[in-house]
Amino acid sequence: MKYELYLGIDGGGSKCKARLELANGELLGEGIAGPANPVHDAELAFDSIASAARDALINAGFSANDLSQVHAVLGLAGVNIPQYYHLLEAWQHPFKQRFITTDLHIACLGAHGGHEGAIVITGTGSSAFASVAGKQLLLGGHGFPLGDKAGGAWLGWRAIGVVLDTFDGLLPQSAFVHDICSSLQVASADDLVTKALRFLPKDYATLAPVVIKAAAAQDVQAVAIMQEGADYLQQLIGRLLEQQPERISVIGGLANRWLEWLPDSSKSLLKSPLCSPEYGAVALAKQMFKES
Repeated sequence: MKYELYLGIDGGGSKCKARLELANGELLGEGIAGPANPVHDAELAFDSIASAARDALINAGFSANDLSQVHAVLGLAGVNIPQYYHLLEAWQHPFKQRFITTDLHIACLGAHGGHEGAIVITGTGSSAFASVAGKQLLLGGHGFPLGDKAGGAWLGWRAIGVVLDTFDGLLPQSAFVHDICSSLQVASADDLVTKALRFLPKDYATLAPVVIKAAAAQDVQAVAIMQEGADYLQQLIGRLLEQQPERISVIGGLANRWLEWLPDSSKSLLKSPLCSPEYGAVALAKQMFKES
């Protein structure tokens, strides 16, 4: 093959995205597949990575067999845990070369156009990451319910706590409580507990918009939840600043919502993300493999 192909993979708990480029930065093709977090299902993760990569190749006009000529960086959720990193390392992958790193690492590179920096991520979960002078710092990312404070799942979980306290007569009835109950279609503590017993993080996260809307309407309990989350994010930003990164970005599905709750002194330090995580993965692939 006369082309040097570089592939970036962004693999998370709900989907896997692939980006295929030439060495000069020309985008050739993209692909998408299912979940790629080995903590949840390693075989599914392997299949999703290969499927997204094949889609990117085929969309670029190549054959799926050309995977063996691809230099790939796999940025995956879960591989910050050594057990799952080693699981990926042992995988008989289809690529010419591959490098494994965390989804946070490639998201940080993407946010800063392929360069070092720091990020705070607020989506269903939350975490923070810095890469400065070749040294990496990971904060949070411990997963719900152990961590993920200020993430969508945490917002929903805190809201359910308010509703249960209201049913117990510890807090007054409010439009916020009514809206949470209406969203979940429950009318009692027993209804709510029964419904939430099998909730996954994504189920809790469906309540995040209700919390955000109630806080905007100045509901006392919703405001308290949002302020608690914002205080936590402010602490993360403070820790990242200790690393002296050139840029910090807040990214993720709730990023813009949280910006409204951060003090002006913090907002003035934050820069808009420049590119996607899979772009960051491709940039790293070029750094790792271009010379070889």
